[in-house]
Amino acid sequence: MAEMWISMGPQHPMTHGLWTLKVKVDGETIVDADPELGYLHRSVEKMGERRKYFMNTTLTDRLCYASSTTWTHSYVLAVEELMEVEVPTRAQYIRTIMLELQRLASHLMWAGAYMPDLGHITGALYFWRDRELFLNLLELPSGSRLLYNYMRIGGVKRDLPDGFEQKTERILKLFEQRLDEYADLFENSKIFRMRTEDVGKFTGTQAMNMGITGPNLRGCGVKHDLRVEDTYEIYEEIDWDICTREAGPGYSDCFSRYMVRIDEMKESVRIIRDCFKKMPQGPTMSSRVPVRASGEAFRRTEDSRGEALMYLVGDGSDRPYRWKIKSPMFTTISACPHYLKGYKLADIPAIMGSIDICIGETDK
Repeated sequence: MAEMWISMGPQHPMTHGLWTLKVKVDGETIVDADPELGYLHRSVEKMGERRKYFMNTTLTDRLCYASSTTWTHSYVLAVEELMEVEVPTRAQYIRTIMLELQRLASHLMWAGAYMPDLGHITGALYFWRDRELFLNLLELPSGSRLLYNYMRIGGVKRDLPDGFEQKTERILKLFEQRLDEYADLFENSKIFRMRTEDVGKFTGTQAMNMGITGPNLRGCGVKHDLRVEDTYEIYEEIDWDICTREAGPGYSDCFSRYMVRIDEMKESVRIIRDCFKKMPQGPTMSSRVPVRASGEAFRRTEDSRGEALMYLVGDGSDRPYRWKIKSPMFTTISACPHYLKGYKLADIPAIMGSIDICIGETDK
């Protein structure tokens, strides 16, 4: 049978955003792939170079609507390094709590979007139902449910409201029960495992060579997490573990990537509880935040999808001279020709859905 190219987007729901995946098939077997990005490019970096430092948190919130807090946090860390700003301890604890609440909401958003890729519409309703619980919590201190603009250069927008810890604990207890439901519905489902096990395999060495990071790398058994390797805020003072899974010795598949995110949600619950336990009283905003900055700063953080990198250059003015953002999804999607080859056309939604695509942060 002759080989032919087929387009899988940008209208196809498998793409989880505006991008095109062209695949060359021999019958039903994939022999090559060509991802096309750039449909959603918004020139965030260039717009940011024309806005004052403190104004750019509204832009970074929009890099990924499913994980806006983590991207704004990465930006403010870079600015704080550039300006040599010291953040109060209480603000660091609050930031960590918000980051983990955002990670929970982001992983639940991914899982809910992944289920229809496998023909499991009910799964989407379950995961998105629980995501609403964490959106409620994120809304309380920030006032928003999607684009929070809560992180500030030097601290956070405001302190946590009264009763926030008690409300969070009630939701965490309920969520732990829901995690048991997920195990019955998905992890013990023969159909779900048939669609995800031994599909979309790549090794940890291949992942590192291709620039794949985050849960997609840890799903290969590689114990690498920037919250430990290049720690920030108060993660080194909190009791938690890096989550890894393997489909086999040193490699991942769609199921191991699913499971590592389930494990990470359990760890996020541990982190949040430990933060409340150890969080001191005190100010939530630095008393000294300069308007101008010079020099350069480079920070990387553990976004829900992998390594988020921020590079800033200041020329002494009140706005960045240069600003560069590197998304974990840019490299992960670009590597898809390597981990799609040899699988069937029907496996593409399962494979590409398992890597947790966000095109907003990819195209910027």
